[in-house]
Amino acid sequence: ITWLVYKQGYVDRAKQENQDLIGLIDSVREKFNLNLVWFHAGSEVIDYLNSGRDQMKISGFEYFGHSNRACFMFDYSNNIDSACKSWLHEDELNKINRRDFARGAYVRSWGCHTGESMSKKWYRATGTHMVGALGKTQFMMEELPILVSQGGKWVN
Repeated sequence: ITWLVYKQGYVDRAKQENQDLIGLIDSVREKFNLNLVWFHAGSEVIDYLNSGRDQMKISGFEYFGHSNRACFMFDYSNNIDSACKSWLHEDELNKINRRDFARGAYVRSWGCHTGESMSKKWYRATGTHMVGALGKTQFMMEELPILVSQGGKWVN
């Protein structure tokens, strides 16, 4: 399992919370024997997805984080209230190589609103369905995120 983590968000938040969040993430990596890949920009996520896929296809990809209908927002409201300086926009998805994902790969965004537009563009770009939320999601401690919008549902 590879764990892609937006590092600057945790560096900044560690200062705010006066905690060693980088050390905490590393301890999780060590405990579960994960391949931890730090990144700073959405283009680095695409570069990682596109690297070495002739030998090993991606069978699962799940995004846990903030999003809106058109992008994954890696540092949402971390430094600037309700703003984002690092993201992966749906218009950039066509840079992902369609051969990166295995047939039948499981792809899901647990972030808000991604089922409203981004899921469709993900499919057009990659040929792989992405389950996304219609409406808002709420992240819970030690549980998977849940839908909280009235009429919200998961779509792909």
